[in-house]
Amino acid sequence: MSEASCHHQPLQAKRRRVGGLADTLRKTDAVTSELLSDVTGEACSRFRCIPRSEYSRRIERLIQSGAWTDAVLPLLELELPQWRIRRTTYDEAEWHCALSRQRELPDWLDQSIEASHADLSLAILSAFVEVQRVSTLPAITSVPSVPRATIPLYAPMCCDNFA
Repeated sequence: MSEASCHHQPLQAKRRRVGGLADTLRKTDAVTSELLSDVTGEACSRFRCIPRSEYSRRIERLIQSGAWTDAVLPLLELELPQWRIRRTTYDEAEWHCALSRQRELPDWLDQSIEASHADLSLAILSAFVEVQRVSTLPAITSVPSVPRATIPLYAPMCCDNFA
């Protein structure tokens, strides 16, 4: 892949693609190699841009062999190195996956991203795509920002008496 194609694309376009990918994951029943190919193509900039390393070949071998969960975990590690799986649970015929940046914090202090699906691999992938979607949203702070305009509040004037 060329260096130019590895640069970040506009955030709005990425947001649309990742949002569509999230919808696709919600509607699908099982992981396929085509689905993982779509995920790696739309939401995985590092996987697309790394040279044919042993790491990427390992992920591709896992995808080809149908080891979906085993393929999703190193993909998550590669694309979101700061995020880790905080929790996976199975409840009422659904897998719930929570990804977190700070697993050591108590649940009530952590800002984890959660997703659920009947399939474990799709629950992890859904959480992964949700992190990608949230990371493209503009940052909103609790303190309003003031635009930095350079409007002078004064007009310079020469006060020297040259007489």
